[in-house]
Amino acid sequence: MLHAVLVAPLFQANTLRYVRALCDIPGVTPSVITQDSVDRLPDDLQRNLARCVRVGNCMDTPQLIKACKQLATDIGPVDRLIGALEQLQVPLAEARDACDIYGMRTQTAINFRDKDRMKTVLREAGVPCARHRLIESDTDALDFIQTIGLPIILKPTDGLGSRGTFRIRNDDDLKAALKALRPSLERPLQAEEFVTGKENTFETVTIDGVPQWHSGTHYLPGPLEVLENPWMQYCVLLPREENLPEFTAFTDTNTRALTALGMQTGLSHMEWFLREDGSACVSEVGARPPGVHIMPMMSYVNDADFVRLWLRLMTLGQWPKLQRHCAAGVACLRGQGRGGRVKAVHGLQQAQEEVGRYVVDRAIPRVGQPKADGYEGEGFAIVVAEDTATVKQALKRLVSLVRIELG
Repeated sequence: MLHAVLVAPLFQANTLRYVRALCDIPGVTPSVITQDSVDRLPDDLQRNLARCVRVGNCMDTPQLIKACKQLATDIGPVDRLIGALEQLQVPLAEARDACDIYGMRTQTAINFRDKDRMKTVLREAGVPCARHRLIESDTDALDFIQTIGLPIILKPTDGLGSRGTFRIRNDDDLKAALKALRPSLERPLQAEEFVTGKENTFETVTIDGVPQWHSGTHYLPGPLEVLENPWMQYCVLLPREENLPEFTAFTDTNTRALTALGMQTGLSHMEWFLREDGSACVSEVGARPPGVHIMPMMSYVNDADFVRLWLRLMTLGQWPKLQRHCAAGVACLRGQGRGGRVKAVHGLQQAQEEVGRYVVDRAIPRVGQPKADGYEGEGFAIVVAEDTATVKQALKRLVSLVRIELG
């Protein structure tokens, strides 16, 4: 039996889906490392797991190593050590190195996690990406601006999504960003030229270094633009068409990028720009399942549970043939106003009447709920339809009709 260990920091509803999917794989002995209380596991999962080891902090490599050694003693050698969160990827790789566990190693994980190193590796491989520089002081930022001009982007090298990202258009923007981020030798920043174009994603399944499957989505609009403009609503569209020209043309760039970064077996999430002149530019790549509801959308359009598929990929190295049969999209419902909590939700009835038949999943914000700090907002609605045009129209109506009032 293959002993697979899932690192699940907290037993939230979505995390329990991953635990349950691991328990359901034939021929696998499932264990979990968590920092949560084992009592929060449903009874059936407590029965089906071989062992659940609790640590103080799942992001702490020494604690992961100690837990893996304990599991190896109690259950048997750990054959797979996996986790879905972006922040886990380097600690997981370090623990694999220390315990000689199959999977992505530390240097490769850092290629994906450290944004400055990522861009260096990509540019050295001839993959188109933004010009960049590691910023360890205010002077470094000024020198970079003198070299390439404004606007630029400043962000943490280990950032997640667009959180902590600043677009620098003038001196005031620069002063505000440097004051907030405080670059140093111990905590450097990533500076990049500001790239314009349509922002997309490219999800890829790779097995033993060879791409086996891919999918792509459109951001409507890009996350950074949404964060800079609180009035904007944010959508992600997964078209029904599997071979749209822009995605087909990007396939080679995607493969070269993943090869350069060292991807072997896993599901990757790449963000990239399609410029007005038709050229592509890679923004960032994650060696883990995508966020912003792309996993459930891929499940709907392919009539397959992507959580279960990802667990089988990471444990057994298997991926089935899939065929897309519809389109999907998510409308992220963002609060409007200056308050810190949801005061009211408007337009739900009309939205239900117009597009409710296309909504397959949703989370309606509760009155009193705290304001979210990211671009995904306080609620969401996932829509599915046979054709892409219908999904686009449903998303448009949702973000036009539903208004989350903050107060």
